[in-house]
Amino acid sequence: MAKQLDLEEQEQLDELKHFWKTYGNLITWALIAVLGAFAAWNGYQYWQRTQALQAAALFDEVDRSAAAGDLGRLNRSLADMKDKFGGTTYAQQAALLAAKVYFEADKADAAKDALLWVSEKASDEGYQAVARLRLAGLMVSQKAYDDALKQLDAKFPKDFEPLVFDRKGDIAILQGKTPEAIANYEKAYKLFGERAEYRRLVEVKLNALGVDPLAGVVAPTNAAAASVPGDKK
Repeated sequence: MAKQLDLEEQEQLDELKHFWKTYGNLITWALIAVLGAFAAWNGYQYWQRTQALQAAALFDEVDRSAAAGDLGRLNRSLADMKDKFGGTTYAQQAALLAAKVYFEADKADAAKDALLWVSEKASDEGYQAVARLRLAGLMVSQKAYDDALKQLDAKFPKDFEPLVFDRKGDIAILQGKTPEAIANYEKAYKLFGERAEYRRLVEVKLNALGVDPLAGVVAPTNAAAASVPGDKK
């Protein structure tokens, strides 16, 4: 009986040796690939966490510089942020914050550069949209209406479309193009949700141009030529 068991064990051992001889290398390489991928994934996760922590620390520096109004320090910290962590949301937020500080400090060119960087380099469509809207506003303040319209003609996420049409309406008013302004304001009004606070402002603009957006009625030409807030004519 013992000899029979020994023979069975020997057969199993021979089968195992044959199996390993046939598939051993394949199994070994498969395990190496799996373990290598796992190690690489862990390494990538660690790198991402490290990058995020460093970017957050540098954003704090940008924020402190902005709060203090220290433009020299702000310039340096923003440059470091864009150079080292340009692909992070922290960099995009930092550039938007810096643009606001530059604009308030009458550094329009620096503000424009910061907004252009976000509009062109940001990986997030929302940040790109915010940057383009603010950039258009800055260009309007400089009376560069055609340049502002070029920014607004870019592709925007759907949620930003009513703001784009509203801004286009404002530009049309400043250019003396009342019918075009009405058309843009009406598009903005329709796209805003009924509970959106901004919708009421668009309605006020349309009313000032002699239009009731609910009825779709346009008053006589002399009423349509009425000015709205921001009219420079």
